[in-house]
Amino acid sequence: MHFHVLTLFPEMIDSGCDHSILKRAIAKDMIQVNAIDIREFSQDKHKKVDDYTYGGGAGMLMQAQPVFDAWKSIAGDDETKKPRTIYVTPQGQTFTQKLAKEFAKEEDLVILCGHYEGIDERVLDEIVTDRVSIGDYVLTGGELPALVMIDAISRLVPGVLGSEESAQAESFENDLLEYPQYSRPEVWHDKAVPEVLLSGDHKKIEAWRREEAKKRTEKWRPDLYKLYIERELTAKRLSKHKKDNAYMIDALLTGRAKLVFAWGEAAIAVSEGGTMVLLCCDNAAEGTELLAHLENDPEVILHNCEELNPILDEKYGFRVGDECFQSVYTQHTALPIAHKDIRPYPIDQIDYAVANYGGEDHRSYLLERMQSGEFFAAYEDGEIAGFCGVHGGGSLGMLYVDPKYRRSSIGSSLASYLVNWSLERGGVPYAHIRLSNIASLKMQEKMGLYVAKKHVFWTYK
Repeated sequence: MHFHVLTLFPEMIDSGCDHSILKRAIAKDMIQVNAIDIREFSQDKHKKVDDYTYGGGAGMLMQAQPVFDAWKSIAGDDETKKPRTIYVTPQGQTFTQKLAKEFAKEEDLVILCGHYEGIDERVLDEIVTDRVSIGDYVLTGGELPALVMIDAISRLVPGVLGSEESAQAESFENDLLEYPQYSRPEVWHDKAVPEVLLSGDHKKIEAWRREEAKKRTEKWRPDLYKLYIERELTAKRLSKHKKDNAYMIDALLTGRAKLVFAWGEAAIAVSEGGTMVLLCCDNAAEGTELLAHLENDPEVILHNCEELNPILDEKYGFRVGDECFQSVYTQHTALPIAHKDIRPYPIDQIDYAVANYGGEDHRSYLLERMQSGEFFAAYEDGEIAGFCGVHGGGSLGMLYVDPKYRRSSIGSSLASYLVNWSLERGGVPYAHIRLSNIASLKMQEKMGLYVAKKHVFWTYK
């Protein structure tokens, strides 16, 4: 991942990135941080970049020309490939862990640091895609917030922390703060490490950690705890018809989607990036009511109410792209896996996945799935024998087995691996299978997944 920081003080950025995890990530070429001095693009012989504001007022304003030219040195002349550009300002949306996860998916990220009274609005309108604040207070410049964001985003880039679980278990995942942690000695200042952490029983440890996370969230961040409880209660109500509502239940329990509105067994939620809406209901009237609470403009609406399709088409311009069976694993016990060598898919082998799953049109999607840590490979004799993954919406699939390894345990092992992976994260394992793919449906039924009565509909604008 490449960070490009437009700044008047590049030495602040360089110094801030020359320590700890950021320094190691840069040394290993996992991230690149390029600090661009805006002054170098000034057309003034004294490298002046500021001037008085029209209309009067205290302070100076950064001029449009040097900022724009500095940005163009990164963006180039191709208007269709405008890089995502963050302007650091107290007037922006608050920087959160969810926003960090969204930014971490970018290959190039430009961060613009202001000074004085800010920057000429005309250049901001032309180049900025996101206005972001790290809090409701004013600093002397954007460099410190830029470093905060670089640190938070870099931690989510695969390989930077050395363990994907380190990032997944931190505060704000699923609207909960992180559980308390302990190290040696076992007793310090007459305070002992909780016995459960010394038990070696991983299930009990996991349960204890989750309860402690809930307790401290309720105590220190009641606003987050309220969101968590609303999602949990909604998921519980929807579980009366678990097979039909699996995609929504899983999205709520794992934090993949934010609950917008719910009543009874009907609900609407929006994915982290806001591009996908999930909706479950029994009839078109309920669906119409749910959609009235929608504020954003999504690209995809996923739902399980067939009679809602004409309304989505006529009123919102969404048409059915895929109609699928939904298979659901309703148990809580892990499935046996015959083939043991399954690992996160190596990004440097992406060409193999592209060649065997959708071709070049799917390259960027496959890369995003690999970077998310939700794409896996099975190995046989040191080579990739097949792969599987979790789609961005949460459904399990993307299963492929190399022809020379078919009719073995690899296909079922990969599918079982995904089920267990989902269970470990507190989700509901489910898959969406096109109506024509009967072979996949039979394999999943054989594994113990149940097919829902309702079909699910992927609708697109």
